[in-house]
Amino acid sequence: MRKIEIIHFPNKYEQYAVIFKPAGLPSAPYSESDENNAFSQAAENFPELLQVSGRKDIEHGLLHRLDTATSGLLLIASTQKSYDFLLDAQKNGRFIKTYEAVCKHFPENSELLGGFPPVNFAVKEPVNTGSAALTIESYFRNYGSGAKEVRPVTEEASRAALKKCESRKIYKTAISIHGCIENKISVKCRITAGYRHQVRCHLAWAGLPISGDRIYNAQEKNNDEAVLNFKASAIEFPCPSTGRIELYEC
Repeated sequence: MRKIEIIHFPNKYEQYAVIFKPAGLPSAPYSESDENNAFSQAAENFPELLQVSGRKDIEHGLLHRLDTATSGLLLIASTQKSYDFLLDAQKNGRFIKTYEAVCKHFPENSELLGGFPPVNFAVKEPVNTGSAALTIESYFRNYGSGAKEVRPVTEEASRAALKKCESRKIYKTAISIHGCIENKISVKCRITAGYRHQVRCHLAWAGLPISGDRIYNAQEKNNDEAVLNFKASAIEFPCPSTGRIELYEC
């Protein structure tokens, strides 16, 4: 079983845990009996996590999730007061998550995958030196067999497409591009509110699919040997007891 790493231990003054989840380990349990996940491992170390009531009963004080294939940092509240404070901070855009990825320059990616809106912001040429930045925003809808994928939806979409959105909420991904070596592009993305697969999908839409992405990289779709080159590298949020902005990086 893959094991988590404890980055921050909950204590009297900082009532939350920060853990590093390895790729291949689910963030949360699928059922009450499921123990092969990051939250359950954290709760073995800190039983007080089980006393917090969250949006889902089995997730307790887990503030966010990462895709199973994604490694990186997770935040878990250790008291109800701390959870309520952090959830409010999250709703108000004060919980910032940073992701790092190695991407490929592939402008035709979204067209080949299908189901994406037209693109007018895709990176047309690879960035060889310096840096570039863009912000992508959209609604989201579930897509494909078993709704295992998502697709962005814009205001210009048909009424039928807009109806498929679970919520009419805009999700934004701020993308910072840092050079290209042999079509390997180093990218950082920052988000506040997050939707399932948001960053992976927005990068795919922009013609910058993540290396090893079996879902959103048309050149590697369904390649069982592909390894996702994607990490949740930093989280930033106000401390529930002091209000001080805390930053954790990996």
